[in-house]
Amino acid sequence: MELLVCVLNREEKLEDLLGRFAEIGITGATVFESRGMGRVLRDDLPAFGALKDITSRSRDKNVTIFSVVQDPAKLLEAKKAILEICGDLDAPSTGIAFTVPVSSVMGFSPSTETIQNESERK
Repeated sequence: MELLVCVLNREEKLEDLLGRFAEIGITGATVFESRGMGRVLRDDLPAFGALKDITSRSRDKNVTIFSVVQDPAKLLEAKKAILEICGDLDAPSTGIAFTVPVSSVMGFSPSTETIQNESERK
């Protein structure tokens, strides 16, 4: 089980990405507006305005998606969808995506398909 975190710098990609997640079978995610470091430095800490390199690329807002994904195949498809819809995340100011192992979770109901797949592996 992994926590998929995706920060989109282009919020117009959100609808397409969530739609693809639903097609894959990822039906639960938390989405919120977020601000990057450059924006905070520019707007909330103007003394750091001299850091033009960081603040010049900052976007007004980002969108961050959190989703716990149990099925490795779905996680792989989600990563492919992120790259297909959002493009090369290695390009500046596009976003970031990463996963973190989840050892314990409460309030998460995996689908019947996932439960069946796990019991077949044992």
